[in-house]
Amino acid sequence: MEQINKKMTGKKERPVKVIQFGEGNFLRAFVDYMIDIANENGKFDGDIVIVKPIEFGNLDRFHKQECQYTVQLRGIVDGEPKRINRVVTSVTDAVDAYTEYEKYAGLAKLDTLRFVVSNTTEAGIVYDETDRFELNPPKSYPGKLCKFLFERYQAFDGAVDKGLVMLPVELIDDNGIHLKECVLKQAQNWKLEEGFAKWVEEACVFTSTLVDRIVTGYPRDEAAELCKEFGYQDDLIVTGEPFALWVIESAKDISGELPLPEAGLPVIYTDNQKPYKQRKVRILNGAHTSFVLAAYLCGKDIVLEAMQDEMILNYIKKTVFEEVIPTLTLPKKDLEDFANAVLTRFNNPYVKHALLSISLNSVSKWRARCMPSFLGYLEKEGKVPAHLTFSLAALMAFYTGSEIREKALIGHRDGQEYQILDDMAVLEFFAANSGKDAASYAKAVLSNEAFWGQDLSALPGVLDTVTADLEKIRNAGMREAVKELG
Repeated sequence: MEQINKKMTGKKERPVKVIQFGEGNFLRAFVDYMIDIANENGKFDGDIVIVKPIEFGNLDRFHKQECQYTVQLRGIVDGEPKRINRVVTSVTDAVDAYTEYEKYAGLAKLDTLRFVVSNTTEAGIVYDETDRFELNPPKSYPGKLCKFLFERYQAFDGAVDKGLVMLPVELIDDNGIHLKECVLKQAQNWKLEEGFAKWVEEACVFTSTLVDRIVTGYPRDEAAELCKEFGYQDDLIVTGEPFALWVIESAKDISGELPLPEAGLPVIYTDNQKPYKQRKVRILNGAHTSFVLAAYLCGKDIVLEAMQDEMILNYIKKTVFEEVIPTLTLPKKDLEDFANAVLTRFNNPYVKHALLSISLNSVSKWRARCMPSFLGYLEKEGKVPAHLTFSLAALMAFYTGSEIREKALIGHRDGQEYQILDDMAVLEFFAANSGKDAASYAKAVLSNEAFWGQDLSALPGVLDTVTADLEKIRNAGMREAVKELG
């Protein structure tokens, strides 16, 4: 069977207008998918170059099929189960920032370039004072972006019309604001010329965004059958749900340059995305992060299996409706309607969203997605939220292991190994502490201010509750502990 390629898809080469830091499933099934539709509808006329921003891994699959791939959206549409296929042709190339540095740096000099998209996880937008300009490329994402922008600034002699628009989709509040702060700090730390910082301020736009679509990634178990159905070999198939929402907050109006709504796409331009952000992150993402680790240790492997387990479903509902929603400010009915829609999306019969996939970087995810509700409930109710607090104990149980192998901490479920993937400093911390007794382990995790930004063990009742929950999990097993929680 022939590999999908540009000739097969009839790809039209367009000017490169977007570079994308990250080659992952989400960006390809969300941003690249939308730009593909906008291209098809004659609203954009621009190509994307993907940049691999990390050292490990390779781009062999992308080069093998010339960056062409299929997105299959599956779910309930107008009350009927549907599968929607699209061959995405908006990506024209993929570049490794480490092994192809000169080619990568050359992108900064493209006259047509206008947008920078990124998805480097919640841990990616962090200022690193140890990063160095001399590195090719710098190690952090803000460092890479700062040097990339500086090279563009120099190439075009600081021309105001050559600034770029940043569209970060990392799931942190005010992602664009934080990214801009990190870039400017990096410029100051590296003592780059003063005119560059002014150019970043005046010529560049840092948007803050909210994204929403469940993307389940490569359908390993179905890939061979799907390729037979497609009539070509595709090693980059991405599956996800039909639902999507992209809210873009910007001080400058960029809707004319990126007219995605005119192509019928679910994109909202606004000067305040916080109400959308808070609702989505705390309810949808917060629900994911609060239950997936416990569900995995209960023997579940995908979200749908967890949703079909009445005990776990009860745990999710109590977390969301009794502990998360009371901390939010939007009208209660709107919040409950959204929460019910989220549960329906989790029950999508086509989606096999692996719990281990969602578990990536769970420490930073818990801080971003669950901690605001956790602290809000404590402040409002004057007591610990039982289910959100239990999710902390579940995180500690999941992150239990002593061996780090191939950049993963090795955990065990029913005698079988699983990989715990997070930043190396996080994995090393858990490898050193997870073997302690429950009280000592809980104290070490909760008091780690590098994780949470504060000492959670100092909050009334939190340490005792987490310790008790962790002891139940260790002594009776996760399923019994969830059952006792009610």
